[in-house]
Amino acid sequence: MGGASRHLPGHIAAALAGAGGARDSAGQPWAGRSLAGEDAAIHNFEDDDGSADVGYLAALAALAAGTGNEAAVVASLSNARVFVPIIAQLAEEAEGAAGLHSDKQADMALVTLKAPDGRTAMPVFTSTAALQAWHPEARPVAVYAARAALSAVAESAELLVLDPGSDITFVVRRPAVWALARQHPWVPSYDDPELAGALGESVTGFPEVRRVEIHPGGGVTSTAAGGLRLSGGGSGPELRVLLYLEDGLDAAGVQVVMAGLNDIWARNELFAERIDSIEVKLQRAEP
Repeated sequence: MGGASRHLPGHIAAALAGAGGARDSAGQPWAGRSLAGEDAAIHNFEDDDGSADVGYLAALAALAAGTGNEAAVVASLSNARVFVPIIAQLAEEAEGAAGLHSDKQADMALVTLKAPDGRTAMPVFTSTAALQAWHPEARPVAVYAARAALSAVAESAELLVLDPGSDITFVVRRPAVWALARQHPWVPSYDDPELAGALGESVTGFPEVRRVEIHPGGGVTSTAAGGLRLSGGGSGPELRVLLYLEDGLDAAGVQVVMAGLNDIWARNELFAERIDSIEVKLQRAEP
């Protein structure tokens, strides 16, 4: 259960009508925009000075200090304004004098990236300064983070990457992106009691499994530019499942158990919606 694209829940698919694709996060078409005049200005938020949202900065500072968590950072984004970068893209080329080619029409295009695991990611920025440092020619479109999340889903982007290239880059994973798009609270899979209960139920048909535990995965942590480790904002694996197996189970028996559990987990809609990526660790149960 990792980087493969998920089937969208009905409420997400319905919310995508009129958002993303050929339109920006505010529902306005990208086609026909230019890099000049009013189109180069910040959109949708009058009197916006382009600075980062204070609530997000406070949540990120608490995470860095070890007094907060990544759920609080994501929660701070529910009312935060962010900037989506757009860049010029040649739509039509014309032939001028002496056979020289020139741009006849340039449209604006939404930017997406490829994450190291191959998934599509959408970069968003908390301030215009962070965006301009990342790509000086990109133009900022100001939107609420929930709108950016909705557009990310429309673009089949499973990750929102906040402030790439900055001192702290925070990755919002797919379940949290979906929660933002729906404007619902997000609970990390490793802190989700309902998910823990469902995982416990999934092993009831396997007496070889004596106990199940869940913990944050090895990819939850992130590293700031100065080397500081943060307990959140990483790109995954998100969930670590510890399976305590009966002593003496041979390799063939382990394979049978894991094949059965993987089949059950792959068909569970709760797991598909709430777990971004998973790592399984096998432990020997104490006699």
